[in-house]
Amino acid sequence: MTKENQNRVWFMFVLSVLGFGIGMIVWTVKKTISLPVQESNNFMLKYQMADMHINDILNAKKKFDKNYKIELQNVELMKLDFTEQNINSKRLQIPPVKLVKGDNIFSYHIIKKDGTPILDAKITFLLTRPHTREDDKLQPSISLSQGIYQTKAIKIEKAGRYTLQLKVLVDDALGYIETPAYLAK
Repeated sequence: MTKENQNRVWFMFVLSVLGFGIGMIVWTVKKTISLPVQESNNFMLKYQMADMHINDILNAKKKFDKNYKIELQNVELMKLDFTEQNINSKRLQIPPVKLVKGDNIFSYHIIKKDGTPILDAKITFLLTRPHTREDDKLQPSISLSQGIYQTKAIKIEKAGRYTLQLKVLVDDALGYIETPAYLAK
């Protein structure tokens, strides 16, 4: 091989590596742009708002948990075998609420620790799916009926995982509960 041919081979090799690198950069950017980015909605707030006010939120939640209790009423829980599921997790696994295809109504009982019902709470309900906000169903104000706060009927058609989120405001105490839910096929 002559010196000129050897230089051409190295030139072609460097050019092909450079072309491959640029191609991978373009592919990565295209792939990244095509994936949707979903914002977190912890505490039913945008991530930035929750992050800026997290100390106030946690203090208000601690005050709520000290004086009040939230109970989900009239739902069927799915039966799960916890002996095999998440054996390495130290988190308490809550059985998910079993959803039905079509209309679902959720009832919550808000009470003081002594059992007295709270009749003047401001309640917001959100049915959401993990990792997407596309199917969110928000009810900004839940009405009180016979001592129980009840959502309006929510139509659910897509099978899969859901989360029931409830935010309760009593005076300056903030209660927040997330309950896993599941709609089978």
